[in-house]
Amino acid sequence: MSGPGARVGGGRGARGEDDGGELADLLAPRPVTDREVVFSGAVWDVASEHVDLGGDEPVQRDKVVHPGAVGILALDEQDRVLLLRQYRHPVRHELWEVPAGLLDEEGEAPQDAAARELREEADLVAGRYDVLAEWYSSPGGSDEALRVYLARDLSPVDEEDRFEREHEEAQMLTRWVPLDEARDAVLAGRLHNPTAVVAILAAAASRAQGWASLRPADAPWPAFDDRRD
Repeated sequence: MSGPGARVGGGRGARGEDDGGELADLLAPRPVTDREVVFSGAVWDVASEHVDLGGDEPVQRDKVVHPGAVGILALDEQDRVLLLRQYRHPVRHELWEVPAGLLDEEGEAPQDAAARELREEADLVAGRYDVLAEWYSSPGGSDEALRVYLARDLSPVDEEDRFEREHEEAQMLTRWVPLDEARDAVLAGRLHNPTAVVAILAAAASRAQGWASLRPADAPWPAFDDRRD
């Protein structure tokens, strides 16, 4: 039966309806009955877990175990965004990206990691950091959590103190792009790096609100903290 009078729901596996309240993701871990690291890599591992979802038997779910990362949208006084073009071998493309890096330093706060990455990848320091957005990169198969900061009041690192980049980072090209132009490139499908896409669109949306959506650089980050408990 279909149409305006059709009954919605019912039957095995029918979806329920949320009862309202604040729109926010919910921490709700299910019991893991068995776990094995099936691959250990230089940056991330792959774990195979059996998870109790309330059915007759636990189900197997494989996931990438990732340290997490931060991104930085550096915005200058002319409303331009710093983009870096870097080769990414898995997709065989040189992608325009924002400075970003792993949260792989023991005990390092995310904001400090952002400042380190901006210095190392862009030869810049920022006088002000604010949180733009947070997300999981691929929650169906990875626990990687990301936070992107808006960095302003920029100044260059002294030549003698600059980080010596290597591998793909040694070949990076830079470009300062007006935020509107970067936004239009995202919407036209010309930019594909997820951190850059989220950062650019979030910055454009926040600017339209007079930056009212920005949060302090040290704002709580449950998506990062909870999965480490």
